[in-house]
Amino acid sequence: MLANKQITKSISLEKYGINRATTHYQLSPEELHQITLDNDQGVEAATGALAVNTGEFTGRSPKDRFLVKDEETVDRVWWGDINIPFDSEKFDALYNKVAAYLSEKDVYVRDSYACSDENYRLNIRVINEYPWSNLFAYNMFLRPEESELENFKEDWIVLNAPGFKSDPELDGTRQPNFSILNFSKKIALIGGSAYTGEIKKGIFSALNFILPVHHNTLPMHCSANIGEDGDTAIFFGLSGTGKTTLSADPDRKLIGDDEHGWTKENTIFNFEGGCYAKVINLSEENEPDIFNAIKPGAILENVVLTKDGDVDFADTSITPNTRVSYPLDHIKNIAKPSIGKNPKNIFFLTADAFGVLPPISKLTPAQAAYHFMSGYTAKVAGTEAGVNEPQPNFSACFGAPFMPLHPAEYAEMLSKKMKDSNVDVWLVNTGWTGGAYRTGNRMKLKYTRSMINAALHGKLSDVTYTQHPIFGLHMPTECENVPSEILNPKSTWANKEAYDAKAMELANSFKNNFKKYEDNSNKEILSGGPIV
Repeated sequence: MLANKQITKSISLEKYGINRATTHYQLSPEELHQITLDNDQGVEAATGALAVNTGEFTGRSPKDRFLVKDEETVDRVWWGDINIPFDSEKFDALYNKVAAYLSEKDVYVRDSYACSDENYRLNIRVINEYPWSNLFAYNMFLRPEESELENFKEDWIVLNAPGFKSDPELDGTRQPNFSILNFSKKIALIGGSAYTGEIKKGIFSALNFILPVHHNTLPMHCSANIGEDGDTAIFFGLSGTGKTTLSADPDRKLIGDDEHGWTKENTIFNFEGGCYAKVINLSEENEPDIFNAIKPGAILENVVLTKDGDVDFADTSITPNTRVSYPLDHIKNIAKPSIGKNPKNIFFLTADAFGVLPPISKLTPAQAAYHFMSGYTAKVAGTEAGVNEPQPNFSACFGAPFMPLHPAEYAEMLSKKMKDSNVDVWLVNTGWTGGAYRTGNRMKLKYTRSMINAALHGKLSDVTYTQHPIFGLHMPTECENVPSEILNPKSTWANKEAYDAKAMELANSFKNNFKKYEDNSNKEILSGGPIV
């Protein structure tokens, strides 16, 4: 890791079209923290963490994410509402505007890389308008040794200008904010939004194209950890399903909490050097690793502080999407390097607000591919404007906004790797039981942890299973430290007919969502859906 001082290396940005800028290269976390305070762009929380407000945008803006359509991408990208094409000439013109905007300003530059496996390393130069955005890049990307910076050659650049607003009519954007990937020029261009997740997800999206197309490696929106025996577990799940929480296990070493690759050599490697965790309703009791990582060097986003500088984790007045970023070494129990071998268990996490899906079920390869492509969870009231009742939320491969290829390509890669590695795949419902949202109760975290631990230690191998009559999922009839009556969701409902009706409703939602994938999916994948 770099020393806590500025590296004395001269960096010219003229080759990027940024002229006469005052360049701050490779500043330490302490320096970036202090500059942010001096510029009145943030405040210090009682724990010593930096607290910032990202302004208008407190989350990503998927409709303002574009991919340049050119010879590199035209025949490979799955174009549509997720991967929106952008004209190459429009990109060049907009890039020049952003470069001109950053000229003669204070600019913060960081050399870093993604992918902890040296065979897949992607060198990144991040150029930020704001010091705290550069601190985010320090936290989230992997940090080169000082000796590696002497001859550093970037593979990609991230140009990040939150204060720049585009002119949609002239520039070809939808709104003044934008996030655009150019695979031919290897540039992530971000403007008009200070939400730092755009930086992280820009590189993730790039790797989701580069790794499968050029390296036969499966990119995954997942967390991963490794046990004492060297067995790796992978956790897929959309926001709010418990991906970060459940992978932070005191008895297992964390590989990473969000983005990984699965190589042809059957290893799992982290893309990142840090964690970006939700902190809504965070408590030390339930999530001690995340809670204790909020210290000097961490960045809190869009939280509300008390007059004493303490975080009110329950306050959603700015956004429910309150976040913290911190380097991996803020957590004690981590794998070094961030690489695992011998994957044995995969968990698909869903927060089913309809109370229909079992708390844990074992999937066949066909079901695993189907549920991977579906990427289901549910939105509940209050998570988004206009959401008053639970709504199904499907995101292909548990990360549709970041997947440039057709979901079937990723699903077929996953299915093959599962079979080759003899991996067990589990669907885990961290959502509701005993009824839908507002009627039932949220599944207790201690029960979910017990079910996952039972799967990890092979304690669900010799138990009896029953098949769900609508979804075809295989449900264990017993599990250590878990009441047997909750293992079959129908038994937890007072009104059994209401359960059947709600289960059929959700099954139809799955089928309707999957129609758009049918033409590109093989027979095995199609056989993995609901059986009614």
